[in-house]
Amino acid sequence: MGMMMELKSADGTAVSAYVASPVDAPKGAVVVIQEIFGVNSHIRNVADGYAAEGYLAVAPAAFHRVKPGVELGYAEADMGEGFGYKTAVEALPAPGVMQDIQAAIDHAVQAAGGKVGIVGYCWGGLLTWRAACSLKGLSAAVPYYGGGMTTDAEISRQPRVPVLAHFAEEDKWIPLDSVEAFKKAHPAVQVFTYAAHHGFNCDQRGSWHAPSAQLARERTLAFFKQHLG
Repeated sequence: MGMMMELKSADGTAVSAYVASPVDAPKGAVVVIQEIFGVNSHIRNVADGYAAEGYLAVAPAAFHRVKPGVELGYAEADMGEGFGYKTAVEALPAPGVMQDIQAAIDHAVQAAGGKVGIVGYCWGGLLTWRAACSLKGLSAAVPYYGGGMTTDAEISRQPRVPVLAHFAEEDKWIPLDSVEAFKKAHPAVQVFTYAAHHGFNCDQRGSWHAPSAQLARERTLAFFKQHLG
């Protein structure tokens, strides 16, 4: 089981994060980036899962600058509330939340003493893509169905590290033609699609699809093993 701690961002802001440690010395670290529902029980479970695989897992609270302590469920009202916080974070002056993700990466580097990967879901998938393209200290990145990631503005970014991207074929938020455009623009990125809906990895959502979640996890762990050692 993990614990909450505070990270210090470059501008001096203290940002909370959930940190899960493996039983033995970590073989590397994984920064876990939340959906629009905060560092809730699902995201903590995801972090615990990476810790069980031998990685130090760090899940920073991406909403901290607009509202600390957000932990939502998956009802329609929760989605509306979370979208509001996400919109507010996206409106922050640069670097905004990216400096908090950098703080999580920096902590992971120091605490694990090995290579660091990043994985994110939904909005966190978008932030993971941005991190892969702009932050330092990473060795691999895995965005899951990153909302907005296949827009022209985001496709124009260039990753600095190997990227494995998961998308859902029945995702009403991310059209498949935009996924194809992303693939064409980034032939070095490994892109997989699944016969599932947006959010298929989350077992607390109605869109959870166990076979797709399991296959994506297997591919992600193999990717991290390859690039994080």
